[in-house]
Amino acid sequence: MRVTVLGCGGSAGVPMIGGADGAGDWGACDPMEPRNVRSRSSIVIESDGARLLVDTAPELRVQLLACRVPAVDAILYTHAHADHITGIDDVRILNRIAGRPLEAFATRRTLEELGRRFGYAFRPWEPPNFFRPVLEPREVAPGQTVRMAGMAVRLFEQDHGYAPTLGLRIGGFGYSTDVVALDEAALDTLSGVDTWLVGCFCRAPHPTHAHVDLVLDWAARIGARRTVLTHMGTDLDWAWLVRRLPSGVEPGYDGKVLEVV
Repeated sequence: MRVTVLGCGGSAGVPMIGGADGAGDWGACDPMEPRNVRSRSSIVIESDGARLLVDTAPELRVQLLACRVPAVDAILYTHAHADHITGIDDVRILNRIAGRPLEAFATRRTLEELGRRFGYAFRPWEPPNFFRPVLEPREVAPGQTVRMAGMAVRLFEQDHGYAPTLGLRIGGFGYSTDVVALDEAALDTLSGVDTWLVGCFCRAPHPTHAHVDLVLDWAARIGARRTVLTHMGTDLDWAWLVRRLPSGVEPGYDGKVLEVV
């Protein structure tokens, strides 16, 4: 299984808009380190030639081109926050490549929000062209194992502070973006994964996102061979993390490829 980190930044990316000269607010991140340039969080999981896209970040077009992803077979939405969904219009090109509508897997709550904001994307396809994205909604729920793009995806609920998100496990890979608390069911689902890609937004505690020490506690409990951080904000400099993190834990970066056993 191959997992490509399309983007590993928080909701505002790194750098954020602003800065004294308008060139960006880098916070504690060194602007000379290219691995500190972070677009919004999304991944592609590839197995046996099929690809599952998880979330459609605002930079989706740029991400797919940069990471040389030629096509996807289905999409899973973890939740309906803007930084995870607003690249949805670029799906029309993925439709054209596939020559068909794409299945969009999400909870009822997320599908309802997507329908309110992007109703045109869920209207029936009118062959033969794709002048808009065409998605076929597939409602899922935590606790289910669902086949997506030919992969058996185990879903679990995560606490994102003000709303739930979906986490997933496929074989030896686990993904937990946008999470501040994991219950026993989630931790049990992740227990023993080979590679865990997990959201870690900041250094200090945060009301809606995990911070470094919390993720390290989880990683010790789960026992993954390799834990990779994603959804990182401007106070998590890449080199600072490399110096501080223990063996088996590392920061991600846009374009990072994970080979999972």
